[in-house]
Amino acid sequence: MAVLPLPALHASHSGCWRRDGSATRTISKGEAVTVAADTPQLILNAPLLATRLGYPDLAGLDLLELYAFIHPARFVVPTPKGLAHALGLTEPTGDPDVPRLLQEAAGALLEMCESDQWPEREGAWTALQSLIKMRWPWSTLLSARVRRPERAERWLFTRLPEWEESPEPAQPRQIVLEDEAVLARLAQLTGSSAEQRPGQRAYAAEAAHAFAPRERSGRPHVLLAQAGTGIGKTLGYLAPTSLWTEQSGGTVWVSTYTKALQRQLRQESRRAWPERRADGTRPVVVRKGRENYLCLLNLEDALQGGYQGRAAILAQLVARWAAYSRDGDMIGGDLPGWLGTLFRQRGIASLTDQRGECVYAGCPHYRKCFIERATRASIGADLVIGNHALVMVNAARGRDPASRPTRIVFDEGHHVFDAADSTFAAALTGAEAIELRRWVIGPEKNARGRRRGLAARLADIASYDEVGGKAITDARAAAEALPGDGWMQRLAENAASGPLEELLSAVRATVYARDESGGQDAGYALETEAAGLEGAFVEVSQAARMALVELRQPLIRLGMRLEALLEEPPDWLDGPGRARLEGARHSLTWRIDTLAAWESLLNRLGGAADPEFVDWRAVDRAEARVYDIGIHRRWLDPMKPFAKVVLEPAHGVMLTSATLRDGENWDKAVAKSGAGQIDVAPRLSAHQSPFDYAAQAEVLIVTDVSKGDIPALAGAYGRLIEASQGGALGLFTAIRRLRAVHGRIADRLARGGLPLYAQHVDPIDTGTLVDIFRDDPAASLLGTDALRDGVDVPGHSLRLVVMEQVPWPRPSILHRARRLANGGSAYDDSLIRAKLAQAFGRLIRSREDHGHFVVLSPAFPSRLLSAFPQGTPIRRISLEEALHRVAGHASGAPAVPAEDTRPLI
Repeated sequence: MAVLPLPALHASHSGCWRRDGSATRTISKGEAVTVAADTPQLILNAPLLATRLGYPDLAGLDLLELYAFIHPARFVVPTPKGLAHALGLTEPTGDPDVPRLLQEAAGALLEMCESDQWPEREGAWTALQSLIKMRWPWSTLLSARVRRPERAERWLFTRLPEWEESPEPAQPRQIVLEDEAVLARLAQLTGSSAEQRPGQRAYAAEAAHAFAPRERSGRPHVLLAQAGTGIGKTLGYLAPTSLWTEQSGGTVWVSTYTKALQRQLRQESRRAWPERRADGTRPVVVRKGRENYLCLLNLEDALQGGYQGRAAILAQLVARWAAYSRDGDMIGGDLPGWLGTLFRQRGIASLTDQRGECVYAGCPHYRKCFIERATRASIGADLVIGNHALVMVNAARGRDPASRPTRIVFDEGHHVFDAADSTFAAALTGAEAIELRRWVIGPEKNARGRRRGLAARLADIASYDEVGGKAITDARAAAEALPGDGWMQRLAENAASGPLEELLSAVRATVYARDESGGQDAGYALETEAAGLEGAFVEVSQAARMALVELRQPLIRLGMRLEALLEEPPDWLDGPGRARLEGARHSLTWRIDTLAAWESLLNRLGGAADPEFVDWRAVDRAEARVYDIGIHRRWLDPMKPFAKVVLEPAHGVMLTSATLRDGENWDKAVAKSGAGQIDVAPRLSAHQSPFDYAAQAEVLIVTDVSKGDIPALAGAYGRLIEASQGGALGLFTAIRRLRAVHGRIADRLARGGLPLYAQHVDPIDTGTLVDIFRDDPAASLLGTDALRDGVDVPGHSLRLVVMEQVPWPRPSILHRARRLANGGSAYDDSLIRAKLAQAFGRLIRSREDHGHFVVLSPAFPSRLLSAFPQGTPIRRISLEEALHRVAGHASGAPAVPAEDTRPLI
């Protein structure tokens, strides 16, 4: 295999190495920065390398960019080890071996371009011609190896397949699933050689009850099923799901909270359904929100000059991926998660439909649209894999009522409350208001891109229908009252323009006046209650409300005109035009509902509080920087709208999780299901984990690391990771402490061969961080809430979980209101126990797993210990003793020595 004889540079927390020719030598950070600035080096993951070197302007021949060009839509862990495995090369034994690997990998990738066996050849030559003009660093090396095709290559937008219309599906047959048939299907899915799990069989039989025929309108079957880790709940509910869809001809939605579980479900579903049916349709479809998918119109704009510089290179690589993508999913799909971080994550986001500005059938790529294809495929699918927010939004305002979910399995059911809390919230903020302004009026004068306002999107309506045209004109004039570009700077200068900006200015002034945080926790919002309002504030809020009324009224009139045109279409309105108007009417309904929610929120200010809601004013901050200002409203109990919108129209709903109930108590789980809001008594089912926690795990509560002592905290983390020889997941409740700990221990650990990665430090998306962690048993990972749930790392790669302290709820205004309404401290305790249980669930994922769960909290309340599985040894010990026990396990000893008979706490 050819080795590309170019200089290669590698840096980690333990040092820097450069290979020039055939010799590798250790160099200083200063020399590494100098050579990188002078001559393009072969590198891997430029943003991460730049962070290691402290040189943000680092550029070079990044092998990840080359890999994305040559093998689009193919998975690779973006590390030297991961690249070696993907290309079939010898894994480097240490950091000094990495530069040579980079040369070998570059040679292997460039060799592939000259091979007749290159499966992703089509389109490469054409894309390369554009990249040469953009002076992409790899283009010179590739131009000599990517041969020109004999015939001109098809343009991406002609290569993509078109979706086809399908007839409306018939209503599903009403059937009753017999236990014997369900268990037979389960045995078929697990395989004849699989271990028989009584818990899984009982769970599958219980899950079947959610598919029974509904007896009364508005009274679905609701099943709450707690299934301990290791039960095998995915196949447990897929068994009755696949049997019901086969016999009834209906569709089941399985909803998750995390993208990781969506990927797992897609894999597991292949046991029950083929990739395609005989007619070519897909029986299993993954559905996500529109903002997850590539918008072909946005991509076309980017390819034709809408992007400049590095962003233009990103667009070309995304176009390469789009030709080979399974479904066009850019967020959690087969687009490498690291691709956006190589350029700028905002570039990825701007290629999706995040603004609700889709023109539907007015788009020249409508028949090839990834979003429309997924939407239509889900109508006739057996299984639709979605997420909690999408299911709720689809139930609330889906474009096609006939395709709204009626049989739903909410996996990760403990997150349904949180998802409903966000879905049914209202927020009148500067960012939301300016987005609405742009949707109505269009982009500001100096804005780039293809954004268009209502008048441009519905120009034919404005010219054909006088009433509709006037409604558009009136809406455009009324939208001038909304915040415009530079609104936050004007607020800072006390120069608000218009009634909405004056409202936001008043919010900002009041929040700062009433703030008692003392400047602490700059990563959190500053909040104050929407109570005790002075007369001037109420007057400003009512002026803002009237401005919103003046905008909503013409939008309502426009919606009525669109409806009239659809009922009695003019001669020129063809099928695509009709679809465009239906899409516009759907978007209008969403915007009108948003305006009505804002008006209701403002109408309450100065009057009696509504006991159903919690209102507050906030200045939102991140990294000590203000990014938004506004007024927020949440349901005190978001399961009320959830029950009305999702449960009541459904026929069967199952909520399942390993942490549904609090100990043995079902009360909170039942309340958080929403079933009581529609007078339904849910069926309750609990199945214990088959794991032997007494032998496989141990909880260690360290009593001699003082709270708030950052050096001691960092020292404890460093020593625990060393004792475990990596494989540690560190969970933090504050980003500030995470960064402080990482900064103190990363270099030391790396010098010992124990790489440490961290959220909010390393420029890598969370999904990729978990992939790196899973791939390297010596690696450790620090993170926050996103890593406490949905992370599945079975085996030796995860053998130690460390929590810095008890995960107390943040005392926000919303939390305080719910705490008062739900039993005070008992409510807090139930939330904490749930978080502890979820975190502990990361540790033991199979019968072969062993490990320790460590909490660095000297005053850990005993009442929270019931969060851990029954039988798990729990000990309050010193750090030194904890290190001894963790090191013993790392050296091969069991987590709990057989001779250890000391009583547990």
